[in-house]
Amino acid sequence: MTSSTTMPELEPAPAPPAAVGVVDAASVKLSKLMVVDDEPTNVKIVRRLLELEGFSQFVTTTDGRKAMTLIRDERPDCVLLDLMMPFVTGLDVLDEMRHDPATAHIPVIILTAVTDHKIRCEALKHGATDFLNKPVDPAELAPRVVNVLKVKAYQDQLLRYNQNLESAVRERTRQLEQAYREIGLVLARAAEYRDNDTGLHVVRVGRYARLIGEELGIVGDAADLLERAAQLHDVGKIGIPDAILLKPGRLTDDEFELMKRHCAFGDRILQPYTDDEHAANGDWREGSGSGGATPLLVLAHRIAMSHHEHWDGTGYPTGLRGEEIPLEGRITAVADVFDALSSKRCYKDSFPIDECFDTMAEKRGNHFDPQVLDAFQSRRDDVVDVLMRFADGV
Repeated sequence: MTSSTTMPELEPAPAPPAAVGVVDAASVKLSKLMVVDDEPTNVKIVRRLLELEGFSQFVTTTDGRKAMTLIRDERPDCVLLDLMMPFVTGLDVLDEMRHDPATAHIPVIILTAVTDHKIRCEALKHGATDFLNKPVDPAELAPRVVNVLKVKAYQDQLLRYNQNLESAVRERTRQLEQAYREIGLVLARAAEYRDNDTGLHVVRVGRYARLIGEELGIVGDAADLLERAAQLHDVGKIGIPDAILLKPGRLTDDEFELMKRHCAFGDRILQPYTDDEHAANGDWREGSGSGGATPLLVLAHRIAMSHHEHWDGTGYPTGLRGEEIPLEGRITAVADVFDALSSKRCYKDSFPIDECFDTMAEKRGNHFDPQVLDAFQSRRDDVVDVLMRFADGV
């Protein structure tokens, strides 16, 4: 009897953003223009001249005090701003525009009868885009406005392009991060399924390690990394024969020595690719060996090599003691032993929860780092919650 499965759809890579297009004069004439001048006649003249050139969207005011409110509400594509107005000058409006992120990008053409070079320089310092002398020359008005709007249109396109590009990069990064996480978990489960039907041991150990780490001040991305790396602690079990890994009774001394080699196997599995290995896989690049290790592999490698070390130096594989043992190894040691005690294995039944905590407490200061164990014990309720939520067979 055969069963059919539907292949999940592959998630496509984000499409690259569209390239910047050509901006023509006709398109910019759809832009919204704002005219600010305390002389109503000047406002009418400027508006009429621009209407004759094909512009149709206008916002106007003769009160400089209302200018910023209108600019924020209407979001014009260009502001034609009188420099010398009562109550609020054009420089005041311009300065406020440039300090507001919502309006800082809007081009401003200064309308002025002032020929003083210092005043013009001051306007440029405040962010003026261009100048038009009063009385306005009809032959000069439209071309200057069109040119300013074209520049803004290109800037808007580039802004959208960059935003779309950033969005595409974030999406691709999310996809890669998801694959990165899942590959790590699959690798951990590959080892765990050798002696555990559900593979939830690695999930629980990772969660316990995270709880301990958080209690010790490891938070955010670092806590996330610790959780994922701790899941790979026993990846070296892939290299242990089934006869030993699945033996229901006590291991002999020789068998235990072979079992201890899973740390060495983990060391080899989690080592970064060498240049020769990259070359053999067709992706050789200069310096792609040890320099190419990801933070996850670096941390997982240290955990694989140190989570069976004991605080008093009686552990394996190298007999490290105290703070010679990496903190992540000391944390994972507590998480791993607790899960071994509280879970059913092929060679034993699970112990009651209270007995598990009591047994752990007896090993404080010899098997376990006292500070790490205390952190674990202080999160007892959370530990029990993890044990219940990710219980084997649930």
